[in-house]
Amino acid sequence: MPATKNLEILYFASLAEQAGKDEEKFSFDGDNLPELYQTLSEQYGFSLAQAKLAVAINHEITDWNAPIHDGDIIAFIPPVAGG
Repeated sequence: MPATKNLEILYFASLAEQAGKDEEKFSFDGDNLPELYQTLSEQYGFSLAQAKLAVAINHEITDWNAPIHDGDIIAFIPPVAGG
């Protein structure tokens, strides 16, 4: 059984609007970023698919296969509309 990870989650743009916050502390028993996003998406009803998002761990853009660890800061970043 995976150990619980205490994470800080950062939301931007539409994700922040849908979550009703721009950050939160979140305890997560899973192992990977896709599972984390799925859990949060189910909780907040996010309309964006994972494939549309960039993800960062500890303020560095990474890919969805990067490992997550207790104490990490995870940011989900929607696409930015240009003008």
